[in-house]
Amino acid sequence: MVRLFLPVAALALLSQSAAAAGQEACRLCFGSDGTAAAERPLAIEIFTDLSFSRLAMTGDNGSAAIDPQSGAKRIEGGMIDLGGMSVQGHGRVTGMPQRRVRVDLPHRVTMSAPDGTNAELSDLVTDLPANPVLDAAGNLEFTFGGKLNLRSSQGGNFRGRIPISVDYN
Repeated sequence: MVRLFLPVAALALLSQSAAAAGQEACRLCFGSDGTAAAERPLAIEIFTDLSFSRLAMTGDNGSAAIDPQSGAKRIEGGMIDLGGMSVQGHGRVTGMPQRRVRVDLPHRVTMSAPDGTNAELSDLVTDLPANPVLDAAGNLEFTFGGKLNLRSSQGGNFRGRIPISVDYN
């Protein structure tokens, strides 16, 4: 009976050490949060908010657009620029170095003023290339712009949140 016990114990120890060695080398294993064990989760940080500065309506409808690369403001329709500095948004994505990512912006965002009036932010774009890649340190900085659309009855200090999502490709 002693002979049977020793080989079984040795076999059990051998199988445990093989499983532990296999887990260390597993490239497809996932951590408790659902990410790959060696994968650094993506994070996004916004440094500068999108700002259209001061505008006024002189007609029925109007819009103002901010270019994501230059930050230049373009006015259309029944709107005039009252001055001030417009600013494109500026953000940074961090994650696994040299990995491709996808940055998604919404098609439209409803902006609201304290008095309850609404405006629409549309045509949100970034200065990112078609297939953005994180650099060697795992960083990717970008700027973004969009178009603010107003009707003549609207006015106010419009604010809203732009839900930007990022994922590995």
